Amino acid sequence: MSFWRVLLSIIFPPIAVCDKGCGSFLIVLLLTLAGWVPGVIAALIILNNNRN
Repeated sequence: MSFWRVLLSIIFPPIAVCDKGCGSFLIVLLLTLAGWVPGVIAALIILNNNRN
């Protein structure tokens, strides 16, 4: 996880996870619309996942 990805996930979380798949993008987008903090947390969790 690079510094720029972390910074992007703090500023606009859905863009940071757009290459992780459509499902991840939609989940983070919905959480960001519900509240900024849940979207950031979800984006950081998805980016920290080592599987893909």
